[in-house]
Amino acid sequence: MVSWRRRPGLGLARLWGLCCLVLGCWQGALSCPASCRCSSWRIWCAEPTPGIASFPVPQRSAEGDNVTEIYIANQRKLESINDNEVGFYVGLKNLTVVDSGLRFVSRQAFVKNVNLQYINLSRNKLSSLSKKPFRHLGLSDLILVDNPFKCSCEIMWIKKFQETKFYTETQDLYCIDDNNKRTALLDMTIPNCDLPSANLSTYNITVVEGKSITLYCDTTGGPPPNVSWVLTNLVSNHESDTSKNPASLTIKNVSSMDSGLWISCVAENIVGEDQASAELTVFFAPNITFIESPTPDHHWCIPFTVKGNPKPTLQWFYEGAILNESEYICTKIHVINQSEYHGCLQLDNPTHLNNGAYTLLAKNEYGEDEKRVDAHFMSVPGDGDGPIVDPDVYEYETTPNDLGDTTNNSNQITSTDVSNKENEDGITVYVVVGIAALVCTGLVIMLIILKFGRHSKFGMK
Repeated sequence: MVSWRRRPGLGLARLWGLCCLVLGCWQGALSCPASCRCSSWRIWCAEPTPGIASFPVPQRSAEGDNVTEIYIANQRKLESINDNEVGFYVGLKNLTVVDSGLRFVSRQAFVKNVNLQYINLSRNKLSSLSKKPFRHLGLSDLILVDNPFKCSCEIMWIKKFQETKFYTETQDLYCIDDNNKRTALLDMTIPNCDLPSANLSTYNITVVEGKSITLYCDTTGGPPPNVSWVLTNLVSNHESDTSKNPASLTIKNVSSMDSGLWISCVAENIVGEDQASAELTVFFAPNITFIESPTPDHHWCIPFTVKGNPKPTLQWFYEGAILNESEYICTKIHVINQSEYHGCLQLDNPTHLNNGAYTLLAKNEYGEDEKRVDAHFMSVPGDGDGPIVDPDVYEYETTPNDLGDTTNNSNQITSTDVSNKENEDGITVYVVVGIAALVCTGLVIMLIILKFGRHSKFGMK
């Protein structure tokens, strides 16, 4: 009875020891400082002594992937958040640094922390704070109360956010002016300190392939903003000049591969940034980039890909003559990607009469292109050169409208020609059978005569 009562206590002790061992192993693996408590998802540093001077860094970067919350308080030695310190915790969502000695936040501090949603930097020593660290984050809360901000243009972006009610609750933020007077941030006025703006000379950029075009970007703001061009995946040769206002961008020998790309002008100063974008449209002659022999699917299909802008008109030719499309033979476009069209010439139950050369002609106002492909759907019945095709599969009979009007009708095979040939073959069969019957009858008569003629009563054989 006594021993039974002791077992729960012994099991509890072992369980507690195991938990301590696991926590100890994690703390050692994460290099958790003495002032912190670390788990697989959280880092909590609140003990003022001995304190920390920088963020805990995991021995292996993968160890910080699951950490979603970091809480730091009462750390007087922690004065900065530098590059690559918080970047180890790519899954971080909540960051709190309060009642500490924080004076500086690097502009690249959170470049890898795209999942950050909540930042609290209250009651620190921040006198200035750039917008750069936060510009790419989708924050729901950025709390900055009780920091000794100096009234300057660099914190004007915080006022702008306050005015647009970016935060769920308005914060009582203050700054200290040159007279050492405490001023509400919403009342702060700084001369020559305004958000920048960017305006393009045109928002409808159109150019013919091979030509050149120059785009201008006019910017305003105080201090004068820096200007940059965003040209993602641009293939064409280009050069820019951002030393003047308006800034210019010249694209030379424009390639059709750049049609549909977006070009952006970005103006940025310490207050914030503005961006203006326009889509580049390139006009170019058609180009048939792909065409292949027919393949069977639900229907027979001659696949093709055509590029062109404006959209090219498509015309098929069969053996050099225009192919008039119908419900049995028609062009289908399946996928459109910018100025690229993927489709096929669809044929419903073609026969050997549809074999031959098919030519695709693509044309628009800037030029044309054509490609030819040879099609073989089935062999001529009875020629022995190809597989025997079940006639039930091909119930469709080709008519002149399916293949289009031809300029030379001398080589066409018509249904009347086929019927005449079949009648001639039938007559030949009947003649052969009749001759065979006559021969057989003659042979039978000869045998009868020979058998009974040997016993004539006159002794004649």
